[in-house]
Amino acid sequence: MKKLYLVIALAAAIGALATGCTIVDTGEVGLRVNFDKTIEPDERIAGSFNQTLVGSVLTFPVKDVSVDVQNLTPLAADNSTMKEFDISVIYNITPSSVSDLYINKSRSFHMVDKTGDIYLMHSYIYQTARNAVYKTARKYEALNMNDNRAQIEQEIQEIMSTTLNDEKLNGIVISQVRVGSMVPSDAVKASADNLVGAKNEEKTKEVEVQIAKKEAERIAALNANAGAISYMQAQAQMKIAEGIAEGKVQTVVIPYDFKGMVNVGTK
Repeated sequence: MKKLYLVIALAAAIGALATGCTIVDTGEVGLRVNFDKTIEPDERIAGSFNQTLVGSVLTFPVKDVSVDVQNLTPLAADNSTMKEFDISVIYNITPSSVSDLYINKSRSFHMVDKTGDIYLMHSYIYQTARNAVYKTARKYEALNMNDNRAQIEQEIQEIMSTTLNDEKLNGIVISQVRVGSMVPSDAVKASADNLVGAKNEEKTKEVEVQIAKKEAERIAALNANAGAISYMQAQAQMKIAEGIAEGKVQTVVIPYDFKGMVNVGTK
């Protein structure tokens, strides 16, 4: 009977340990919170087992954390306001920096999701990315931004990295910045369409002027050479005469001032 009680007690103990234990997932780092609400400074690495019968364990994703910054309306170099500007930032947290960032930085810098995971410095990265967008967009005209997408991404990432270094936040690494939508204001787009239409119309008129100019030059050249005109007229009359002689011409149009002779044959 004692053995049965011992087995039951052992099973209950194992069950309690199993239910009162937290495993830190891959790509995360944990921090232990004691029963007195104090936080142990040592990070709990991925795969570690941590009892939570007394106290708890906070988990922090540290690998490829994504921050979406959308619907920004920065000013462009031409002083127009962008209708839409979206970017996505990917950053990583050095595992050994988790304790310092969580304990010593403002809790408003972090973000907690529905599962209870705490995204360290997520809100801070969001604001840093936002500031970098407004600073970078000011260098480019609205209609030229999409043509300089790669350059804009690089500049935003460099500005963010510099900000982190200046704030001594070396445990945060910006690994990637991707610009999504960059849409100019409706007024800028309409102005650009009107400009394209005006340029096309101007080109059409230039072609018409060139054609008229060439025609004027042709007429002037003919008028300047009266002998050539007389020669062409004589050649034409000779061709008509040859055609009549050979019987190839039955009808001839007589000019109103014709002074020559016409031989009308009889049938």
